Amino acid sequence: MDCIFHIIDWIFFLLLAVNVIYIFVFSMATLRGLPPKPAPTDKRKRYLMLIAAYREDAVIQDTVKSCLNQDYPKDMYDVLVISDHMTKETNDILRAMPIKLLQVDFEKSTNTKSLKAALEHVGKDAPYDVAMIIDADNIINEHYLSEVNDAFANPDVKILQTHRVAKNLNTNTAYLDAISEEMNNSIFRLGHVNLGMPTALIGSGMAFEFNLFYDAMMTNTSVGGFDRVLEMKLLYQGYFFHYLPHTKVLDEKIQKMDGFYNQRRRWLSAQYYSFAEFANQLPSAIKEKKWGFVDKIYQQAAFSRVLLLGFIAIFAILSTIFYIEISLKWWILLGLLLLSLGVAIPRKYWGWRLLKSVLLVPYSFVLMFLNLFRLKEANKRFIHTQHGTGTNANQ
Repeated sequence: MDCIFHIIDWIFFLLLAVNVIYIFVFSMATLRGLPPKPAPTDKRKRYLMLIAAYREDAVIQDTVKSCLNQDYPKDMYDVLVISDHMTKETNDILRAMPIKLLQVDFEKSTNTKSLKAALEHVGKDAPYDVAMIIDADNIINEHYLSEVNDAFANPDVKILQTHRVAKNLNTNTAYLDAISEEMNNSIFRLGHVNLGMPTALIGSGMAFEFNLFYDAMMTNTSVGGFDRVLEMKLLYQGYFFHYLPHTKVLDEKIQKMDGFYNQRRRWLSAQYYSFAEFANQLPSAIKEKKWGFVDKIYQQAAFSRVLLLGFIAIFAILSTIFYIEISLKWWILLGLLLLSLGVAIPRKYWGWRLLKSVLLVPYSFVLMFLNLFRLKEANKRFIHTQHGTGTNANQ
């Protein structure tokens, strides 16, 4: 009986240890610093900025204004807003702006449907070189498009992700969400490119060669997490995703825990849906040495950081109470995970507010654990994150 217990203990330990070592390796890789900024170029590509806006009346105007306020030639880019279930007043205001407005009214709305409708509207032969995805709550500075264009001057750049950061830090939940995003930026973006691996996409602040995006998007049928499906498709085709850490896009952070719960449920659902859809391609990817795709498959199967932290802490505490002889390795693993996460958090977030936000982690673990039992439901319908509810920019 004792032998069986030890075997089970080691099985769980090794399963969680693989996740921790993965985070540790890419977190430490961030210590190599930031890649250099792309050199300025005089060559101008033509851009289509796509903004899918579902019930985003509270934030869409500021987003559009930031997109229009670029130091890039006005005749070299268009802003296309896909208005889904927004009010007549909002649409009238948008229609008066120098943008393209496409009104849709889906019975079951998703970002996938909106983006595909926009691409069908402009057509595959539209005169654009690059398609950009901006969320309806995002804010970009006036140099954003020029910096993206500098990167696309490199003929090897077909797909890139810019650095998404918090637009608001007005609640402890928003602060926790901002820290989580920056850890993702460190581990799955900067750490990856520093080790020669493709960065992770995040749903907005992304840019794609137009024809490449058109072909990949028009075959996308995901309910949520269209970016994850795009990742898998394009990585399997052998494309590399570049990262621009200096080029930032402000993104509104979740301000209340109920919003955190719904958003993470959508993310978890998209993660495991993507794994289930593409796992059968793993053997051929390994055979053909498509390591970016293999790495992404692992990410889809891995535990989220909150679940990982919670499970390891529980095993460490319980083993100390009931079977102290096996507890040391669990505490070492917990320490290694905490070190990895600490390195991944930018220094500007270290302070008393970090401590207050950390106090929310046990509650967020419970919410994430409950989400594991509602993933199938989440993939059947679009879970919308409400924006503009008392946001106080503080970044």
